[in-house]
Amino acid sequence: MMDMEEQEVEPLISDVLIVGRSGHGENNGEGVVSDFSIPSSPEVIRTKKVIIPSDEESDLLSEDGEPETDNKISNTDTIIHMLKGNIGTGILAMPDAIKNSGLVVGNIGLVFMATMCIHCMHILVNTSQELCRRTNLPFLTYSDVAETCFATSSSPRLRAFSSTARTVIDVFLCITQLGFCCVYFVFVSQNLEQIFNHYYGEINYHIYMAIILIPMLLLASIRNLKYLSPISMLANILQFIGLGIIFYYLLQDIPYSWERKTFASWGQLPLYFGTAIYAFEGIGVVLPLENQMKTPADMRGWNGVLNTSMIIVSCLYIAVGFFGYLKYGDSVAGSITLNLPVNEFLATLVKVMMSLAVFFTYALQFYVPVDLLNPFIQRRIAPQNYLKAEYALRFSLVMLTFALAAAIPKLDLFISLVGAVSSSTLAMMAPAIIDTVTQGERCSWPRAFKNLILFILGFFGFITGSYVSIRNIIKYFVGEEEP
Repeated sequence: MMDMEEQEVEPLISDVLIVGRSGHGENNGEGVVSDFSIPSSPEVIRTKKVIIPSDEESDLLSEDGEPETDNKISNTDTIIHMLKGNIGTGILAMPDAIKNSGLVVGNIGLVFMATMCIHCMHILVNTSQELCRRTNLPFLTYSDVAETCFATSSSPRLRAFSSTARTVIDVFLCITQLGFCCVYFVFVSQNLEQIFNHYYGEINYHIYMAIILIPMLLLASIRNLKYLSPISMLANILQFIGLGIIFYYLLQDIPYSWERKTFASWGQLPLYFGTAIYAFEGIGVVLPLENQMKTPADMRGWNGVLNTSMIIVSCLYIAVGFFGYLKYGDSVAGSITLNLPVNEFLATLVKVMMSLAVFFTYALQFYVPVDLLNPFIQRRIAPQNYLKAEYALRFSLVMLTFALAAAIPKLDLFISLVGAVSSSTLAMMAPAIIDTVTQGERCSWPRAFKNLILFILGFFGFITGSYVSIRNIIKYFVGEEEP
């Protein structure tokens, strides 16, 4: 590693933390504050963090230790990355979400939920920028924001929860990403099953899942993100072409809107919430993208990068959900690709393209929990065993997602459960708490009340969505529900 030149520390900054990258091998994650030093006096609450870059990272730094501007991304690039980060299997499940709510209620609800989720993204961005000014840090990750907002609080009681806040966010990030990986297993297997069963006869669903297990293990063995970049680009191309062909099918011979339910039932609304909140999966990419922007201030504003990209995403969600349910009604599947005819070449091509896109995306989603868990394991083993431990972790996590996907082969229920448990926490509850703690005594009553409403809505969706999803999964296992 290369030592960074020591910076002058402001008088209000209590300590200087020298933090190494929590990397493994060629992969290097974000700098993590291992011992966030909190002073006894509430007036002195800031801590300076100096990150020691690796040899590879040092090439991206200027002489004063700051990232080179040439390596930053433009606003257009950020919008493209925001679109890629939010458009995944969730958009293909939107018609199923509308089925659980009704054509009118579901689409109005999507507008409402999109507004809340975008607002929570703004909360996270604004809070991150406020905490960066407060601590003189160049950037913060989601976990950093959660820890720093508590660590810089004027309340000693809240400061005591700083490490707990980081742990909670890290745990839910792991749950979210591993949940996505489980959904990807189910998605690819079900689409392959539909294609091959049509041409070669009935084969057990778990056979297809076992077939893709070996390629998944090989894909998960890639330790360096730069080798995943071409795969990611190919996945994006396949996904957007496939989405265009899906619209081609959805817009043919659509029935009248009054032939569909305007409202489903109160009992199905928790499933709707879980599926819809699952689709807004991009809150985890907001801060990393803002940290890489040439002009981070452009992320905010009514016509900023965040609003522009998320409005495009929300319109796509609503369009797929509306026309998907309008086309197929209550027979719509957990993924709209499963409703496309299997006897047409173009429809089969879409299933293959979307399956490949999701398969390639597995490695990218898989990288996050590995990056979070690997340092925890490395602290407990000898350095010569780091590489073996990392591969053991990677293969164990793949087998875990494989086992969960094989045990619960219900794509719609799996998506709703992941959304209710983890996405509601990261997308709604956590930003509300972070904003309130960051504001501290300066938090006005309207702001505190608004944050309380966001937290209550997220918590209510968390409880009801998890309960209904788990109940329906149990019904599936005991044979009360048709697979």
